[in-house]
Amino acid sequence: MGYIEPAPIKDKANPFESMMSRFNIAAEALGLDEQVYNVLKSPSKQVSVSLPITMDNGSIRVFEGHRVIHSNILGPSKGGVRYAMDVHIDEVKALAAWMTWKCAVVDIPYGGAKGGIKCNPREMSAGEIERLTRAYTNAMLDVFGPDRDIPAPDMGTGPREMAWMMDEYSRAHGMTVNAMVTGKPLVLGGSLGRTEATGRGVMVSALAAMEKLNINPYHATVAVQGFGNVGSHAALLLEERGATIIAVSDISGAYYNEKGINIKAAVAYRDGNNGTLEGFKGAELMDNAAELLILKVDVLVPAAVEDVIHSGNVDKVQAKLIVEGANGPTSAEADKIINEKGIMVAPDILANAGGVTVSYFEWVQNRLGYKWTRERVNRRSDRIMKDAFEKVYETSLKYNVPMRIAAYIVAIDKVASTYKYRGGF
Repeated sequence: MGYIEPAPIKDKANPFESMMSRFNIAAEALGLDEQVYNVLKSPSKQVSVSLPITMDNGSIRVFEGHRVIHSNILGPSKGGVRYAMDVHIDEVKALAAWMTWKCAVVDIPYGGAKGGIKCNPREMSAGEIERLTRAYTNAMLDVFGPDRDIPAPDMGTGPREMAWMMDEYSRAHGMTVNAMVTGKPLVLGGSLGRTEATGRGVMVSALAAMEKLNINPYHATVAVQGFGNVGSHAALLLEERGATIIAVSDISGAYYNEKGINIKAAVAYRDGNNGTLEGFKGAELMDNAAELLILKVDVLVPAAVEDVIHSGNVDKVQAKLIVEGANGPTSAEADKIINEKGIMVAPDILANAGGVTVSYFEWVQNRLGYKWTRERVNRRSDRIMKDAFEKVYETSLKYNVPMRIAAYIVAIDKVASTYKYRGGF
């Protein structure tokens, strides 16, 4: 068994409370009307289901599934479905709200939603996961739909599960409905550029922020926590643009090389070694994986799980810039100290919105019955991410608030204005 990264010290707030603490500060700065505030703080729909599944050994297990629609005022709601043992309704509610703000920040016509099933996909066979996915889709037939609510992959799910969802939904409707889900395999209407989209958005946000801070990418050092899809693509793309990645980490530990890690080699090694960096020779294994977060670097990219920067370690963070690849990697308690230290943060609802942007492009292509080239997808997503960064940066200067609160202000303002124009409640 390789080195296991220690669990982060969790600050007390649950994910929904953590999201609401930022929402409240932004709402106050914006002078948000109390009626609109009350509408936006509550999800518009929560669906919880029990899913009895026949396991391979003949026994029947009942799984708990959720789908929370936070808002659909801007358009159909959008958000991933995660398969994990720690899925609970407060987490799903928080992630659904984050999706609303994320879509609004990058100005795409979606509301926010999130789903999840409490299970451990690593301990289940492909057949069991397929039966579970189809049962969940069946239970959500009245919720899902290309004009209502569009699921996508998240932790523990990928193109395979999205293909099963699309197939189950299509069977129930007697026709192929590609646009009911995004993150599909290419042959089923998936989009080129979707796999690397979130990591690419992190790269665009990082470069835009480095420009504001006068950090030359060719002289910049970067540490990336989490070497999954988001972290590894962000590291690869930043390396291509001249940055030196001196540390990366995954479930097997953190790896450090002062002269820079060859990210292409690290990715190739991970892909040929059951998905981990255990035994990778291009860098030294650090004694304590959590120390990656407090290395003296120009840019820190937390791209693993939530609350890794918290009240217990924030004092020691030395990066000049934090670009959040994960959802909620900084606790609400740590925000204040980060701001006092003058560290710029490209917040999650901005920095990792590249994924939902290209999901939107996938949906558009499905509705048109037409495919775009990878170059077109990348060019359009880069422009959207850059424009969103500039808007948030200008808002932070206008209201004299940190980038995170500015991102919430941009998002809340858009959603609140839409409510008012549509005639509200």
